[in-house]
Amino acid sequence: MKIIKAAVIGVGYLGRFHAQKYAALEGVELVGVVDPNGEQAKAVAEECSCKAFTDYHALLDLVDVVSIVVPTSSHYDVAHDCLQAGIDVLLEKPMTVTLKEADELIAIANEKNLILQIGHLERFNPAIIAMQPFLNKPVFVESHRVATFKNRATDVDVVLDLMIHDIDIILSIVQSPLESIHSIGAQLATKTTDIANARLVFKNGAAANVSVSRVSSGNSRKMRVFQQNSFINIDFASRVIAVTEFTSEKQQDVMPESTTTTKVFEQADALKSEIETFLGHTRSRSLPAVSGKEGRNALAVAQEVIAQVKATQQKPAFL
Repeated sequence: MKIIKAAVIGVGYLGRFHAQKYAALEGVELVGVVDPNGEQAKAVAEECSCKAFTDYHALLDLVDVVSIVVPTSSHYDVAHDCLQAGIDVLLEKPMTVTLKEADELIAIANEKNLILQIGHLERFNPAIIAMQPFLNKPVFVESHRVATFKNRATDVDVVLDLMIHDIDIILSIVQSPLESIHSIGAQLATKTTDIANARLVFKNGAAANVSVSRVSSGNSRKMRVFQQNSFINIDFASRVIAVTEFTSEKQQDVMPESTTTTKVFEQADALKSEIETFLGHTRSRSLPAVSGKEGRNALAVAQEVIAQVKATQQKPAFL
């Protein structure tokens, strides 16, 4: 098996974990890590037994693949340079700042036959994977994600920080173009939106209600999927998925008989799975399930949500 030469560009909080995963995988040589903070780059490099760099351009001729874990504002520039150098890219979400930038990265990857995978980590969450066999044309999805405030990722609002994960999951399970989006939100602790709600209506008649907050007193993550003859409840914190299936005919005034299957899904390393999947695509030259197209689709919805939230925030409180 050919050894894949890898690097991680940006080794702050999340990037450090990327570097650790590459360093531990067989068939991979972590050539180096990059960070403008030289001390941080050196510390992670020593931990992962690789070289430290402060300028990613010095690595472009040395590696086959990169994880890009820099601030969102730099995603386009760094990914553009890596793709132009013929390097397969795992790019953290949100994909880019603008849709134009996303389209350009997708075009370069397609033109050069390169792998461009977007880091929507929740796709590799064991709960989402456990849900897949039970899906059958969802008609309504309810997603609720609240978290305590963390002093990171504050360069983007809660929609791009958290909600975009749920948007991506919902788009992947409903698989229909959107008809409309209705959103509200508020700034509570930062200068950007900290709490938001969006209602997504799809052309196939399905709908989704998505709520997120990053200024709560505790952490909670739940999702409910309703479909013909069944519904699915997922509690990410307790790692429980419950599937209720109706076993009798529908009646007007009586709840149909039903059976509920409850399963505790195993704890898993979603980031390791994401990186292993990315490397698998680089070896097989196959299209990732979370390619640039999926990243761009989630970004488009998130940007519309953000625009609507900003519009409501600018309205006067009293007319």
